[in-house]
Amino acid sequence: MISGLIEAGCDEAGRGPLAGSVFCAAVILDPERVKDIPEFAWLNDSKQLTEHQREALRPVIEREAVSWAVVEVSAQEIDERNILQCSILGMQRALDQLSVRPQHILVDGNKWKPYVPEGELLEIPATTVVHGDATYMSIAAASVLAKTHRDEYMLRLHQAYPQYGWDTNKGYPTAAHYEAIKRFGVTPYHRLTFNLKIQ
Repeated sequence: MISGLIEAGCDEAGRGPLAGSVFCAAVILDPERVKDIPEFAWLNDSKQLTEHQREALRPVIEREAVSWAVVEVSAQEIDERNILQCSILGMQRALDQLSVRPQHILVDGNKWKPYVPEGELLEIPATTVVHGDATYMSIAAASVLAKTHRDEYMLRLHQAYPQYGWDTNKGYPTAAHYEAIKRFGVTPYHRLTFNLKIQ
């Protein structure tokens, strides 16, 4: 946290799956306010939390954040641009949707591109932080929102394509998912530039 600046934390969920969109989130928290909210003591990398903890945190973050946004980038766009570019682009699109303009950006990971908001001339300074979701509350909050929104989306897709087991694997590369691709082929939600082991 850079003292006195309005900071937005950014993270994504779903870089590794064979199917589905990547979800990217941006969150601005009030550091003084979160001290008084017990649930924020749980905040951590969403993968380190239980599903119950993530689902309990999501409405608290959405209610108590100064501003938040979640953006979906489709499998088709991932195939066109590649997953790294889509992760960065998605986080920047989430920043575009914030109701408050941040003065500094914290990004989980080590890759970023200059971000100049529409209508502005200067880029907003950013800091990339490896394991930032376990270090900064705003990134952890973004991680939780991205993960819970994506899991909800994959459950909806599972209802249309139950044979792929997306209710449990969330589109990630499991042996059962690869076997389902071999048996049933690909869907419009599969990332065709990923190694689907079709041959």
